[in-house]
Amino acid sequence: MSEDQDMDKMIKETSILEEYNINWTQKLGAGISGPVRVCMKKASQERFALKILLDRPKARNEVRLHMMCATHPNIVQIIEVYANSVQFPHESSPRARLLIVMEMMEGGELFHRISQHRHFTEKQASQVTKQIALALQHCHSLNIAHRDLKPENLLFKDNSLDAPVKLCDFGFAKVDQGDLMTPQFTPYYVAPQVLEAQRRHQKEKSGIIPTSPTPYTYNKSCDLWSLGVIIYVMLCGYPPFYSKHHSRTIPKDMRKKIMTGSFEFPEEEWSQISEMAKDIVRKLLKVKPEERLTIEGVLDHPWLNSTEALDNILPSAQMMMDKAMVAGIQQAHAEQLANMRIQDLKVSLKPLHSVNNPILRKRKLLGTKPKDGVYIHDPENGSNDSNVALEKLRDVIAQCILPQAGENEDEKLNEVMQEAWKYNRECKLLRDTLQSFSWNGEELLLFHGEWC
Repeated sequence: MSEDQDMDKMIKETSILEEYNINWTQKLGAGISGPVRVCMKKASQERFALKILLDRPKARNEVRLHMMCATHPNIVQIIEVYANSVQFPHESSPRARLLIVMEMMEGGELFHRISQHRHFTEKQASQVTKQIALALQHCHSLNIAHRDLKPENLLFKDNSLDAPVKLCDFGFAKVDQGDLMTPQFTPYYVAPQVLEAQRRHQKEKSGIIPTSPTPYTYNKSCDLWSLGVIIYVMLCGYPPFYSKHHSRTIPKDMRKKIMTGSFEFPEEEWSQISEMAKDIVRKLLKVKPEERLTIEGVLDHPWLNSTEALDNILPSAQMMMDKAMVAGIQQAHAEQLANMRIQDLKVSLKPLHSVNNPILRKRKLLGTKPKDGVYIHDPENGSNDSNVALEKLRDVIAQCILPQAGENEDEKLNEVMQEAWKYNRECKLLRDTLQSFSWNGEELLLFHGEWC
């Protein structure tokens, strides 16, 4: 019997409401595939997290890979999975969905946790890193690449001082058979070979025949690069690769830094941080995957096994108290969760009037000049917001009139509609039109399979 058949047998087809009460209004957060809600087991009154996905092959694959990995103590557990028809408000009819009941993580996300500890030490950062590395080691031992390792996907079990940190959200996870050719990423944490895979993919889409006889691939080492970035942020409060230009695509200077592995340890924040910590960061942020630490190398590194006190207070906790800065990064991730497939992540601009953070001061020193409280677009990276907004509306019309062959038309329409809505939220006419066609904020719920 195949793994898919084994998983299908574990999915319950009885109604989830027989065993759980669901709080439809309380949302814990947004994953790649949609919001996570709260549910309660009727028999025990225990609270759990509930993730709901449209029942499609991709969703079943996410569940399968997560279930394969979820036996590890540093990976969020799946309690059970239901296959039910669910009708959300404004939907004309129920739709087949997977309802994934997971353990509740009361302690919140990594950045939030750090910001709550005024005295977050290097030893604590080392201990958190070890737990993340153990989770990755388990995934990689099963030949699974997570591919979206970032602070938002690292949650604490509860608010106790020794609460474990756990990895979640397997929406981008994939079995690594040397064929990971679809570039999927979040900008601050993307590895060089992911950008290279994207560059080649875009050339092939443009009709440029690749000179390499075999497709360019990347593998589980991407997760190790992301881990290096996370360690850097935990230690100093800002990412190693940031751009002096704000734009809606990864700017050329930021891309160049990632591709060349160009980063520094500024004296102001790093003078009190150990050489061991700097060493593990250097060895994880190697451009060439073969030179990068393996997950076993991470777990064997002196920084994770040191008997030294490492009780120096890190600057990251104070910086992460700037909620606007943290929210800005997380908002950029959240708005693009459904669009991190092929195209560059479009980083949102954010007001500066209430923000006072060292990373922004560094950008200013590098030459970025704010105008009217908003960073100016990099002129190398395209047109202004109004032109982009109009372009996104044209994409919707084009998809309705002439959908691309071989695509799932419903999924593609939802994708372009999400993009159009993101850039035209102030348009009342568009909002009223969407509501008339049962838009639930995430999907356009189609009448009889079509709406245009």
